Amino acid sequence: MRHRRRRPLDGLPTAPTAGPPHTLRGPVAVLLGLLLIAAGPVPAAYAADGGRAPHGRTAALADALYWTADRMAAALPADSGKPAVPEAAAAAVPPSRPFNGLPQVGTFFWTDGRNTGRFCGGTVVRSPHRNLVVSAAHCLRSPDPKKHLSFVPQYHDRKKPHGVFPVDDIYIDQRYYDLGTGGGARWDYAVVRLAPRQDGREAQSVVGGFDLVAYPGYAHRKVRLIGYPGSSDAKYPKPLDCTSSTHRFRSKDPNAPGDFLEIACAGYIGGTSGGPFLRRAGGGYELIGVIGGYHTGGDTPDISYSSYFTDDLVSLYLHAIEGDDND
Repeated sequence: MRHRRRRPLDGLPTAPTAGPPHTLRGPVAVLLGLLLIAAGPVPAAYAADGGRAPHGRTAALADALYWTADRMAAALPADSGKPAVPEAAAAAVPPSRPFNGLPQVGTFFWTDGRNTGRFCGGTVVRSPHRNLVVSAAHCLRSPDPKKHLSFVPQYHDRKKPHGVFPVDDIYIDQRYYDLGTGGGARWDYAVVRLAPRQDGREAQSVVGGFDLVAYPGYAHRKVRLIGYPGSSDAKYPKPLDCTSSTHRFRSKDPNAPGDFLEIACAGYIGGTSGGPFLRRAGGGYELIGVIGGYHTGGDTPDISYSSYFTDDLVSLYLHAIEGDDND
């Protein structure tokens, strides 16, 4: 498994805060794909654990056996930015409720350098090779070893209903490494390429995926927010679900500049990072954000943030696709 640190492609905007919405399919994806080819091959990646994870069914079987119900339930959040216990929600803040999750939304699990299990949320997005997940960069940027790093779609109640998918590559914008979680808050997103599960099937083929939307706008009346809370009180952990409106939040913190999506939903404590902002589209949803960005997702359980999706995320997405052909 590798960490690929990506700089923006020449000719693409570096980090605009507004622009026309576009979904990564059709002519837009073709045009940006041509830009990617013109930019040249993807360079060598930085190894996160001293080498590349093995491919194939052996690796998938090993991770599937490693991540037992007890190990998954004992895992701790990748971040601890929000309070571990939710504050009393204001009356105007929409409540969240536990539920059994969506097939396309799940949890990354890994064991860190101290042999402690960790987790963070992620969402399967549609892609040509059917194997990409979008999450928050602050969850996955650490240089510490990430052993048994895998994705479990629709994890709930200590169950892995769709199996375990080992992580192949992680794509994060270089500026997020250079500037850190504060100065680089505008780029707090990651594209993760998965290896197939034990039977050789790709994640999107098993659970489906959502369209990834760049420049979605800030003001939305109904956005669904899903997150996996980290709480030792939850004997059988379930993800949280909430629907609320979003708007533009302009940071006044000079150490965390930028414009972000903001949403009010009660009870999104530490551990919910990487969870999706989902907007209705046709008969399903499209991904317009992930919990992260400003102060790695917010300072209280009732207000959450996302970095604004721009062509910088499109660049990561396209490099993740191109990486399949360079291995």
